[in-house]
Parts: sequence; structure tokens; C-alpha cells
Amino acid sequence: MTSMFDEKHLQEIELKRKEWAAGSLKQSLDRFGVTKSPNKFYTPLDAREFDFLEKVGFPGQFPFTAGAYPCSVPGSGPVTGGYHIGGGSGLVRAGRYLGYGTPEDTRDYYHSEIIRGRTGGPNIAFDLPTQIGLDSDDPQARGEVGKTGVAFDTLADLEVIYEPFQGENGLDKIASNWTINAPANVILAAYIAIAEQRGIPLHKLRGTLQNDILKEYVARGTYIFPPRHSLRMTRDIIVYCTEHLPSLNPISISGYHMREAGANRVQTLAFTLTNAITYLQVGVQAGLDVDKLVTRFTFNTLSGSMEVMKEICARRASRRMWAKIVRDRFGSQNQRNWVLREAGGFMTGCWTATTQRPLNNLTRAVIGGVAGALAGYIPSVEPPYDEPLGLGWSIEAQQLAEDAARVIHYEAKLGEVTDPLAGSYYIEAITDQIEEEAWSLIKEIDDMGGSVGAIESGFMQRSVALSAYEYQKRLEAGEETVVGVNAFTGEHEIEVLPNRMVPYPYDPMKRSEAEEKQIQKLLNIRNQRDNHKVQTILAQLQEAAHDDAINLMPLTIEAVKAYATIGEISRILKDVFGEYSGYSTL
Repeated sequence: MTSMFDEKHLQEIELKRKEWAAGSLKQSLDRFGVTKSPNKFYTPLDAREFDFLEKVGFPGQFPFTAGAYPCSVPGSGPVTGGYHIGGGSGLVRAGRYLGYGTPEDTRDYYHSEIIRGRTGGPNIAFDLPTQIGLDSDDPQARGEVGKTGVAFDTLADLEVIYEPFQGENGLDKIASNWTINAPANVILAAYIAIAEQRGIPLHKLRGTLQNDILKEYVARGTYIFPPRHSLRMTRDIIVYCTEHLPSLNPISISGYHMREAGANRVQTLAFTLTNAITYLQVGVQAGLDVDKLVTRFTFNTLSGSMEVMKEICARRASRRMWAKIVRDRFGSQNQRNWVLREAGGFMTGCWTATTQRPLNNLTRAVIGGVAGALAGYIPSVEPPYDEPLGLGWSIEAQQLAEDAARVIHYEAKLGEVTDPLAGSYYIEAITDQIEEEAWSLIKEIDDMGGSVGAIESGFMQRSVALSAYEYQKRLEAGEETVVGVNAFTGEHEIEVLPNRMVPYPYDPMKRSEAEEKQIQKLLNIRNQRDNHKVQTILAQLQEAAHDDAINLMPLTIEAVKAYATIGEISRILKDVFGEYSGYSTL
């Protein structure tokens, strides 16, 4: 590496900085009666090892710090109904994340979205029982059916959800996203079954499974099986999709949930990348060529914070680090495969949204949208301001978020320049610092045996919990300021809320009725299906699960086609793999 700064010039700058600190700066500090400046100022001394070609390079070329692609897609911009997923001419994207109540309720919502011009494919939120492989009539599911997302028990449910997606919005013309992890095999099997019913070749299916089970142990908790058995399921999906669904992304590695659970900036970056390393290792060990495998790996957002300048640095570091991992650690030969493929843009994080004075959340999200543009993304102003007020967002909040992104992109034209902060002494110094700290943490996890070892020992879980605890302590001590929460809360401050002109999308009556309707529907399906066929296939699946060399996806597809339930399939696999409890790791 060759520094761009001459050593003699650096010495001169250092001398001048000392003179400034002893002169102008000290005079100001003395005037205010303090000894430490509230501001920092960066110079070439803080980026003395900066080499443009080594550290930044050109967009779309190694090390990809400046951007994943040489330029944006002509005509691209914020997508109507696209959440944080940008799009443009020729790009096929899923729409806004949604789902609630029964499949019929969610189907009707998608119908209304299409009428409103939201033509992207479904981006489905599933309820909690579905996420942990429980049927709607399972006693453990009581009170949760259709609440955090749409209920799913059998193939019949996905058939209903996809009723609006026909003709010009057919499965071969849209992309779908499924936020599902532990039972991702069942959801994928159901989608494959629907495609076959409609005569659509599997190679034409596009979409993204989350299928990122490792972060579930660290943050969300919607796991079923122990980590090593879960990775077998992840492997089976990755291998099956690589062989049969080449246009479908079998995994979307997500730092978002760990950040929302309390992980700090460096932890989020390091844990996300070390999980991605594990998934790549699983695929390579299964016999897949890394240059074929990694082309379908995607990343969800890292989430973020209101310290957006540092978050911009973390995003730049993430692109550079992933390129090095794929090239140097896995020996990829194709530079295009070193790109960190992200599903969406930059977010300050839903955790920054507050129930107090919620309209302030729009301001927070706008700041995030500006930061996203400066970090190289199509701006997205997310989440809508009423994110913390309940599941789903009002139409008014969605409109404000979408318009704000349009203003940033089309009026402020912040997307005209790629990586406009490149070369800033501050940005380059912090980008390097974040990268160095993240590499150190990845090395620590490598020494534990990788992500699985760090999860089994509880290291990652404890790290996130401690970070969340430390932040909460700072917040309560007033060391962190959140407007309207622990500051600026006097009696003369007022709550500002806009009028709602459109009915709330998630009908509360339908949500309250969803459980009993779904249970009755499930009972009817059990009575109407060929139960002998179901039991035969489930027995075959259970036997195959004992052999780690067998890919379980084909039998899972057959079970789903026979209308076996998600709970029945999960129970069969629990009998072989066991069930995971995270309590002993904390």
C-alpha cells in the first residue's frame, strides 16, 4: 500500500495542528470554561495510510467500497409500494412487507394493493406459530394466530395468498420474498407446488427466502432445531435451489434483527459476515462451486442508528470486507461474485422509532434516506412514522415515506453522485476503524469454531444482550438523547398527529377472528385430504432425516403437495433432530 500523503507534508500538518490546538482551540475552550472540545476535526493525519485504489477504487470494482455496481440502473428510483427495496426499468422486485390474519385477509389486502398500483410480488410476513413450525390449532399457538403476520398451515393457505398473482402478475413475472427461517423448507415447497399446479417451470421463479437461521439464535428466537441440524436444512435448500431454481435467492443474510435486538454497529457487521461465511462453507462442503453458489447469496439491511455518518462508514466497510472474504477466503475467481448483493437500501433502524411524538419518526427516517443516498443506495425513507404504534402501517404514513424518498431522489438529486463522501478524512478513517474492529471480532469467532461454536457457547447472544443493556443504561442516565423520550418532554411540548383519511389496512376485527377461522379451515383440510398418503410420506421423510447425505427438499415437497401441515412436518423432524432451547446459553 502506498499512502497518498507525503511524510514531510504530514509532519507539517501535525505541527500546524499542535499550534491550532494550543492557540485558537484553547482560546475557545478557555472562553467556555471547558477543557475538552465537543467537536472532532479530522485531517490527513487520521487517514495517513489512505490509498485511493486500495481503499476505495472505482464503483463496481474491487474493493467495492465506492459501490457494488459501476452505476445505477437508468431510470431507477424509489419504487411505489417497494418498502426499502429500490427498483428501476427491467428490475423485478417484491413489494412492501405485509401479512396478517387469515390467508384470505392477506389475499384481499394484496388485491387492494394491486388496485392502488402496487404491482410488486408479495413480501410475506408470517405469524409467530408459522415461524416456529406450529399449526394454528396447536395449544402453544393460542392467541398468536394471524397476529404478527399471516397464518400458514398447509399448501391451501399459500394457494389463497397467491390468488391475486395471475396473468400479468403471474409467478413467472414477479419476485416474491418470504421472511421465514426455521421452516423455510415448507414455504419453499409450497411455492414450488403452486408453480407446478400452474404449469410454470421452476427456472422461471424469482424471489428470496430469508432462510438465515443463525441470526435466529442470536436475536429473534424463532428457531426449532439445534444449530447444526438447522444448517443441514439450510444446506438442503441452498443445494436444491442452485440445482432447480437458479433465479431464486435461497438465502438473505440479515444483520437487521441483531441490530434491532441491541447489537452495536461493529457486532452487527461482524456477526452478519461470520454467519455468511458459515453459509458459504456449508454450500462449498456440499460440493457446490463457490462462484456458482455465491451469485444467489443476498443480504438484508444491516439496520442502523441515528449516527448516520458512522453507519455510512459501516456500509462502505461491509462491501469491502465481503469482497475480501469471497475472493481471499473462498478463492472466488469472478470479480462480479465479490459484490455484496443487498435486498434493499439504508435504514436508520426501526428501533430508533418512538411511540412518543411518533411524527418525529418521519424526520428520523428522512435523515436515514439522505444517508442512504450518500452511502450509495436508492433512498428509502423507512419505516413509516407509525411503525411503533402497531402492526402494519397506515396508508397516510406509507404515502409520506414514499414521497419523502421521491423528494430526496428526484428533487434533491442525491443519487447523481456515487459515494460522494469518498476521500473525506473522517469518512475514510472511520471506515478503516470499523473494518479493523469487525475483522478482530470475526477472528475471535473463528477461534471459537465459527458462528455455530459462538452460538453454542452463547458468546454472540451474550454480546448482543450486554450491548442492549449498556445502551439502555446510557439512555436512562441521559448520556444518549432521544427527543420526546428522555429529553424535550416539558409541559409546553405538544404531540402532533396527522388526520387519517383512509381505513387502517390491518382490519382489527379480522385479526381478532382469524384464529377460529384458521383452525376450522385446518380441521376441514385434515378431514378432506388423503391421510394415509400424508402419513406414508411423513414416515419416509422421518427415515430420510436420519441420513445427513439425503437432501430432504424432494420429500418435503411431496408432503406439502399432500397437504401435510407445517406442524406435522416440523414434529417429524423434531423427533430426529431434537428441539433447541437457548436458555442454557445466556
